Amino acid sequence: MSERLPVFDRRRAGVLLPLFALDAPLGRGGRAAVDWLADAGFSVWQVLPAGPTGADRSPYWVRSDLAGNPALLDPQELPPAGGEDERSFLAANAGWLPDYALFEVLTHACHGAPFWEWPPPLRERDPDALAQARREHAAQLARIQSEQFAFEWQWRALREHARARGVRLFGDLPFYVAPSSAEVWTERALFQLLPHGAPAAVGGVPPDYFAEHGQTWGNPLYDWAAQQRTGFRWWTRRVGGQLAHLDLLRLDHFRGLAAHWAIPAQAPDARSGAWQPSPGAALLEALRAQLPDLPLVAEDLGVITADVIELMRQYALPGMRVVQFAFDGNPANPHLPFMHVRESVAYTGTHDNDTTLGWYRDLDADTRARVDYLLGSRESMPAALIRAVLGSVAQLAVIPAPDLLGLGSDARINHPGTVGGNWQWQVPPGALGADLARHYARLNAAFGRA
Repeated sequence: MSERLPVFDRRRAGVLLPLFALDAPLGRGGRAAVDWLADAGFSVWQVLPAGPTGADRSPYWVRSDLAGNPALLDPQELPPAGGEDERSFLAANAGWLPDYALFEVLTHACHGAPFWEWPPPLRERDPDALAQARREHAAQLARIQSEQFAFEWQWRALREHARARGVRLFGDLPFYVAPSSAEVWTERALFQLLPHGAPAAVGGVPPDYFAEHGQTWGNPLYDWAAQQRTGFRWWTRRVGGQLAHLDLLRLDHFRGLAAHWAIPAQAPDARSGAWQPSPGAALLEALRAQLPDLPLVAEDLGVITADVIELMRQYALPGMRVVQFAFDGNPANPHLPFMHVRESVAYTGTHDNDTTLGWYRDLDADTRARVDYLLGSRESMPAALIRAVLGSVAQLAVIPAPDLLGLGSDARINHPGTVGGNWQWQVPPGALGADLARHYARLNAAFGRA
């Protein structure tokens, strides 16, 4: 099913709920979440990237973003193996799936080493070496491809259930790919790499709200000239693959389409980076030619310059407003609820923020006083911020699930710039109950979003 449902056709409310926060998310757990959202008056479910993750579990550091994470499968609802549906799936995905499966098998055979540390014939994709590997690992390759069929089968069923309940699926696409990923191994010419395949320069951001030394992500930078020479074929397949499963897609780190922060691969931190131009207009033009409606949301947080704003205006892309960022004392702060614009997505916080309750408890006295004065929020967090977001003029209002449940910092999803302890929060058993659904159904109706 590739037809997408409109999201910005009316005022809507959604919940940011990572799939990994549920048990059996692509089966029983996902259907239960859809049912709760619909009962509570929410018509959008925003998820984080669903690709196969590494040891740190980060959905922004996946081994392929064309593949799905088999850890999200419902083991009790696997499809019949080897049937006509699976054969059709394998044929339709022959352009990427065999390479992805082989990448996974070889990574395991090489004890998790990145591909640039593999034996040279495998690293360099020597045809004879790859053919031998396919023969030696035929059973494992078949298993991985069957997992991907199961992922597609369960995702399709979940999406059909969401559609039946009036819930749109809102996804997220990382700007970069992981350095040792199927995409980099198979398309080395499209990235800035050293001769053996390791990154020559990496992505990140300069010092900001989240990190005083900036953030070094470690992802290889694109060779934008090479990408452009191919007509952005790789990007078109990437975005198209996501939109085949979703109604709306957030492009993470959108400002990287105007200019990207380039950091030498061996630099100790992000401060030694520099802004380099990106061909964002040419890329968006190529995407729009292949995907005319292009239902994208721009993640326009951080250092936003006039060229980023112009790119969003030119392609009519909604941006984000995060109310936790609103209270710096500037009455023109665009994140203040009364400064929001209609074509945007309003949030209490994102997956990178502390929960609203944790954020409020950690505020300095002056900022807390501003919050209390503007929102009348004393002793009523996160309810006051949730009401501010639902009351926003923004056409879509999204509440992260930890805020929905009124949880503190222990429920934080991610701490940017840190490793370990992230991407592990799960919805407490029984937390999404009927009484809470009735509360939010009434609230969403009051703000014209039900």
